[in-house]
Amino acid sequence: MSVPFFYEPSLEATNLPFVLSDSTSKHCVQVLRMREGDPIRLTDGIGNLYTAKLISADKQKSVALIEQTSFTEAPTNKISIGISLLKNADRLEWVFEKITEIGVTEIFPLICKRTEQQRFKTERMQQILISAMLQSQQCWLPILHPPTEIKKLIALATNHQKIIAHCEDDKKTALIELPKSNDSLILIGPEGDFTPDEITLALEHQYNPVSLGNTRLRTETAGLVSIAVLANRS
Repeated sequence: MSVPFFYEPSLEATNLPFVLSDSTSKHCVQVLRMREGDPIRLTDGIGNLYTAKLISADKQKSVALIEQTSFTEAPTNKISIGISLLKNADRLEWVFEKITEIGVTEIFPLICKRTEQQRFKTERMQQILISAMLQSQQCWLPILHPPTEIKKLIALATNHQKIIAHCEDDKKTALIELPKSNDSLILIGPEGDFTPDEITLALEHQYNPVSLGNTRLRTETAGLVSIAVLANRS
């Protein structure tokens, strides 16, 4: 059985006992039935991994003692995505979860001209990312930005490789054929696609127009496919 893995953002390397958060304490004691002496693993989401053991098992304020620390370097392949908010929040949660598992490093929820839903539950989405990070055994939590106007992101992004996936019949390169870059940003539009003006603005700011295949994909499918391709380019 694997050692339980939890997120504790305020944790620092120390030999002193550490009081676990209420949510971690509750999960340890009420859900996993852990006891004093049981091992756990903790991460702060910025590369640090701590091996510890419980020295007090309490459903509200469990205490752990750090026994070993290690550090994972930040991913050298930085992959950012700007993806439109969706009317169906469940579908957006799904793609956030999956792209975190694959290895996205930065997420910009987008407000585009044709975006139907502009409400965004930041705390809920942040928890989705945390759960996906832990499930996939990673120590780096993706950066989640507040909803951003598409025109603002287009103009201000400084990534080495900037990409826009759209459905217009203009000349486009297959995403898989783009040269590899260690700092990419891809834009994924709403279900009605980007407007011609948004596409033109992106092209004026040196975004590469790309195709994700021969079929028209839903926004969340396009997000998943694009991150999978960018994460696995040789």
